[in-house]
Amino acid sequence: MNKEQAIIDKFTNSYLGDDGAVVGKWVYSKDLFVEGSHFKRGWLELDEIAYKAMIANISDAVVMNAVPKFALIGLGVPKSLKMEQISLLRDGFKRACDGFGVTIIGGDTISSDKIIISVTIISELNPRAVLRSGAKAGDLLAFTGKLGDSLKGLKALLRGGSVARNSRFKKPVLKDRFFYRSAKFLSAAMDISDGLGTDLAKLCKASGLGVKFSKKLSKNELKSGEEYEILFAFAAKNRKKIENLAKKSRTKITIFAKTTKGRYKNNAREHHF
Repeated sequence: MNKEQAIIDKFTNSYLGDDGAVVGKWVYSKDLFVEGSHFKRGWLELDEIAYKAMIANISDAVVMNAVPKFALIGLGVPKSLKMEQISLLRDGFKRACDGFGVTIIGGDTISSDKIIISVTIISELNPRAVLRSGAKAGDLLAFTGKLGDSLKGLKALLRGGSVARNSRFKKPVLKDRFFYRSAKFLSAAMDISDGLGTDLAKLCKASGLGVKFSKKLSKNELKSGEEYEILFAFAAKNRKKIENLAKKSRTKITIFAKTTKGRYKNNAREHHF
């Protein structure tokens, strides 16, 4: 049973169901980043933890075709954390926000037995939202970048190894330049945070469609979470335009399937609870 979806279903309304909630010209998105669930402190430096938590939330704004403007931060901090360690958290938040022109306008801090980060991003539409529910039968499905590196990094850490500071697991790279330029040609989109297979099922459910794969994808490509690449759908007539925009922004894209009438079911285990 997907308890996350069961909780969402208790509050069903027209704002739910995407990477963010569209209210007028604004988009509101929120995520948690919790020690023990999303990371272990030995895996990431404190500035890397803060940076990744903020970038994950900014990613939600980008794939809604919204420009992130403001952030609210909720922070649970263990009493054992020293002031210089708290400064590292601040540095990570600031580095991510400075890169996208985001201003931190408030939040709250509590004492906790583990590091807990809650981020709310307030974004302005640019000018229309790209939703998960907009795909049409016959649309092409694609993703940006290369998938699988985040899962490889996680497996290395679980084996007691290490990953480089610029590893995708530590430092996601958002494809905002490509997305903002191509958004007017896209019918649906979302970021890949739970793995392509799982997120594809969410997009297809929202659009009421199935999938016919044109490219065989590896298990790593289908299951690697926290990639923060973009899954998107577009009409076949716009293929050349999308490919040209990808080339201009130096963004690798992979067209891997076509939407069909019917349903798509993902058999991967949900990672939430």
